Amino acid sequence: MNAYEYAAVHRNTFVNELKSLLKFRSISTLTENNVETAQTAQWLAEHLHHIGLNSVSIFNTPGHPIVYGEWLAAPSAPTVLIYGHYDVQPPDSTPDNPWLSPPFEPTIRDGNLYARGAADDKGQIFAHVKAVEALLRTTDKLPVNVKFLIEGEEESGSINLDSFIESHKDLLRADVCVISDSHILATDRPVIVYALRGLVYTEIEVRGPKSDLHSGAYGGVVYNPAQALCEIIAALHNPDGSVNIPGFYDRVRSIPETEREALKKVPWTDDEFFQETGAPAPWGEPGYSRREQIGLRPTLEVNGLVGGFIMEGAKTVLPAKALAKVSCRLVADQDPQTIFELLKKRVAELTPSAVTSEVRLLNSGNGAIVNIQSAAIEAAAVAYERGFGARPVYLPEGGSIPVVATFQKTFQIPVLLIGLGLPDDNLHAPNEKFKLDHFYRGIDTGIALLERLGTMTPETVRAQ
Repeated sequence: MNAYEYAAVHRNTFVNELKSLLKFRSISTLTENNVETAQTAQWLAEHLHHIGLNSVSIFNTPGHPIVYGEWLAAPSAPTVLIYGHYDVQPPDSTPDNPWLSPPFEPTIRDGNLYARGAADDKGQIFAHVKAVEALLRTTDKLPVNVKFLIEGEEESGSINLDSFIESHKDLLRADVCVISDSHILATDRPVIVYALRGLVYTEIEVRGPKSDLHSGAYGGVVYNPAQALCEIIAALHNPDGSVNIPGFYDRVRSIPETEREALKKVPWTDDEFFQETGAPAPWGEPGYSRREQIGLRPTLEVNGLVGGFIMEGAKTVLPAKALAKVSCRLVADQDPQTIFELLKKRVAELTPSAVTSEVRLLNSGNGAIVNIQSAAIEAAAVAYERGFGARPVYLPEGGSIPVVATFQKTFQIPVLLIGLGLPDDNLHAPNEKFKLDHFYRGIDTGIALLERLGTMTPETVRAQ
């Protein structure tokens, strides 16, 4: 029996094990779940030991634990670092958009496994765990050296990850990194993400009077902070949708024609756009396709607004302050700290003299770009063909995975972004799911990737 046959025979077992992992309420942003989050790390560590890794550790951090496991019995072969996260988003829902089954009671419906964390990221990282198990159980060895790094704070900013990597360079050193924390376009359209945007996440607060005031008594003579905030935010974009911050685009690279041509081969029709977003019409910078706008252009977005009275009914109040959450998605060459300073300066310029403003940085991360001509990327493409039956396309991704840039900078190695999910998996939303067929195909893809990398030298794999 080979590894693929082993994986096929043990599918039911693998799904039941994944269900056990999904039952943990490992919500990293809620302190009330700290004990259960730590239990998740313990379960994972025990499972990595169970499948045959020869060394497994749990590293405590000021936040949630990091799980590390390794199998290093192939001295002349490449070393593969597999990264993932076991923490999940809160299972928020609304009366208009409820969970159809409890978020931490994994449920199979129509070939999908529904649970919080099913696709983001427990199911995807678990596919690689099962790929390693299948190889070890059938050959008693791996074609490469493998290191797992599974953190518990990705959904809360990975605030302790960079310092852990910096202080454990020798432990984590590898020739290539593999991350499955994204999606593909369809089962027959796998995707290798070659670019990720960075992030600057801020709060903008505008203050006026010392306390809330009666709008009838003081309206018209006191500048309303909510109005001022809306005026500031509105002025951060030009009418054509571009960002109105001097210097914002200074380090944005032009899109090579080869990339533009490659993206044209992956169309995004109006029907697909409307189905995915529910938006009445597209919007954004002129001169760029939707794919280019999402992956290769920077943005500024308002993520939330609050100020004054927002409960049911009426209260005629002039608020003392108003607050907005504003984020910028950055492309590879933009520096997050520089963009934050430019935003802060622009907000100060736009702030009326009758109010005060403050811009606070909540978190940030660098963008990243990967050479799609590297041997490691080709190994990923071959693995996708084995697992999904189709050659992948190469796409830039609009989201942010800051650890990609950290691995690139720290180890100077390629990072392979091999997503297994689908666009409609409802990440961060009610009824998150993971297609079981993709879980199985992901295991086969993981097996094929390790086998392919095992035919190469460490120097070839590492080359960018």
